[in-house]
Amino acid sequence: MNAYAQKVLDDLTAKAPWETEFLQAVTEVFETIGGVLDSDPRLEKNRILERMTVPERVITFQVPWMDANGDIQVNTGYRVQFNSAIGPYKGGLRFHPSVNLSILKFLGFEQTFKNSLTTLPMGGGKGGSDFNPKGKTDREIMDFCNNFMRELFRHIGPDKDVPAGDIGVGAREIGYLYGQYKRLANNFHGVLTGKGLAWGGSLVRSEATGFGAVYFVQHMLDMMKEDIAGKRVALSGFGNVAWGAALKAVQLGAKVITISGPDGYILDEDGLNFEKVNYMLELRASGRDIVAPYAEKFKSGKFFAGKKPWEVAADIAMPCATQNELSGDDAKALVANNVKLVAEVSNMGCRPEAVACFQESGITFAPGKAVNAGGVATSGLEMTQNAGHCYWTAEEVDSKLRGIMTGIHSACVENGRIDGKINYVAGANIAGFKKVAEAMLAQGI
Repeated sequence: MNAYAQKVLDDLTAKAPWETEFLQAVTEVFETIGGVLDSDPRLEKNRILERMTVPERVITFQVPWMDANGDIQVNTGYRVQFNSAIGPYKGGLRFHPSVNLSILKFLGFEQTFKNSLTTLPMGGGKGGSDFNPKGKTDREIMDFCNNFMRELFRHIGPDKDVPAGDIGVGAREIGYLYGQYKRLANNFHGVLTGKGLAWGGSLVRSEATGFGAVYFVQHMLDMMKEDIAGKRVALSGFGNVAWGAALKAVQLGAKVITISGPDGYILDEDGLNFEKVNYMLELRASGRDIVAPYAEKFKSGKFFAGKKPWEVAADIAMPCATQNELSGDDAKALVANNVKLVAEVSNMGCRPEAVACFQESGITFAPGKAVNAGGVATSGLEMTQNAGHCYWTAEEVDSKLRGIMTGIHSACVENGRIDGKINYVAGANIAGFKKVAEAMLAQGI
């Protein structure tokens, strides 16, 4: 690691050693941008790394709400406005018991480079709460969302900060949040993305993260002179991202053989078809957060309780669930089963030792900030439609999404060629970093 980068990382670690997810994300970027730092002394002179790793603003607030029994509950709300060098803050809201400042800082830091890769004018941000929407009534969720937005609304705006959905924040939550924003701000700004089609949303937004990931995988396969048709694809998760990835993979002729949940994973050797992909929506809508019923509905499916799908032989692995879901041991199992390609669809879905295992084994691997950028890219397209007071067809949005993912892949290849091979991690980090750094240098301190 470059000496300047190492010093900044050591200082961050000394200040907050408990922020493990954030430090992991910073380490991954710093390990790959040494050449950029060595070649441009302006970066250290202007303390770009120090400024890039401290959020421009962190907002923390209480969210009191009333449950169905009339008792008052209190959760913590956050918005981390990380970097606005290339545009207004942009990033999702996550409602999940695991939410803390370390996770949101890691996500906001990653979002900064991911948004940079899209080439759209969006900075990086992230937010949410340790509130758990699972098992709550619609009225409880609405009350929580109203009180969450009661504080957040004063910190966001279409040219300031545009949140979106994330884990635990779907169409229902976005609707409640936007309704409260509109009442408090007294305007109809496009200040949230992931909105319903009847009130400012974009076609293809629900599918976009998964679709974009598969488009990126197609480009990776093209570089390998391979085709996705007929390939065995192992997915984790069964939510919005996994659903979109499964749908597009099936459309392109791939054989999707696994999905997973907190309860275990499903192996379907017959492969998912459109009926089975649609059933993923029913599983998600049930609110039970389990995949076991798939094996009851489809006899071709086998359920493996408490296990992860990475023990299955597959050509392509696409972790789609959450951060650090794929361990070093999981990576070794995939390598032993001759996996050809791993595309990280969840944010930082693979632990560092897993990434090292893939790279040392010569397995083509791409990081989440590049692979899953289709979601935020389509959010950016929703912002553009809102600003222009227009709607684009699904074909127009999908075409623009394809173009953005092609551009991201090209940037990764251009910046990631090392010794005749493509290091997608380095390519994504360098391409994203250079654009943000140049904007920060131009704007001064």
